[in-house]
Amino acid sequence: MNRRPVRRSAAGVLAALVASAVVIAFLVAVVVGAQGERGRGGDGLVAADVDRDTPVAQDAPLPADVDLGSWAEATAERTGVPSRAVRAYGAAELAQRADTPDCRLSWTTLAAVARVESDHGNLGRSSLGADGVPSPRIVGVPLDGSDGVREILDTDGGALDGDTVHDRAVGPLQFLPTTWELYGADGDGDGVRDPHQIDDAARGAAAYLCADGRDTADGAGWWDGVLTYNRSGEYARLVWAAADRYANAAQASNSD
Repeated sequence: MNRRPVRRSAAGVLAALVASAVVIAFLVAVVVGAQGERGRGGDGLVAADVDRDTPVAQDAPLPADVDLGSWAEATAERTGVPSRAVRAYGAAELAQRADTPDCRLSWTTLAAVARVESDHGNLGRSSLGADGVPSPRIVGVPLDGSDGVREILDTDGGALDGDTVHDRAVGPLQFLPTTWELYGADGDGDGVRDPHQIDDAARGAAAYLCADGRDTADGAGWWDGVLTYNRSGEYARLVWAAADRYANAAQASNSD
């Protein structure tokens, strides 16, 4: 893991302890996340097995003039999320709130999706670099119709996922090539839309979650956005729990 030692507040320690309780579920969810809206057919139970009226806790909106570097360092200490990743989520929140203020997207939801999808780009042998790209890159399983996943034949000539036969989800936010084509963004301003780069991926995920006029501060809007990302009630509940942990850790530290 690409994480520097930090001194954590009581809220941060509590968040880390709670997080350890879902490690096994997280590992399962990552495999699902590599398939998700991207490979599993709807099971007909999604609407019934989650409480869509339950909103998730959110941190206060970031001020437009926030110093993202300083904020990310402080928030990393409070939550245990790597500061490089936090900075990407914060930047994506600011950009998305400017584009679609009624969506009211919080960085905590983006962090929660990334936690479940790839442990913030630190899944398995991968480590998130200072450039925002995991090394080695994170590429999901082939969507070849096996083990209950939908078959999705290659759509990008292997340009993003290296697979010229079937599509795979890629990067710290696990985008399929077809979804990235619609929502891919240049979050770091280098002129390239790269789903393997966390600033770009977070910005694309923000646009995806806010699509169709959703209000993610509302229960139904939040659940609809996450379930669009991955049509699994179990997955959505894991994201909800992670977002709740991050928001509460940040809020508790802010009130100290």
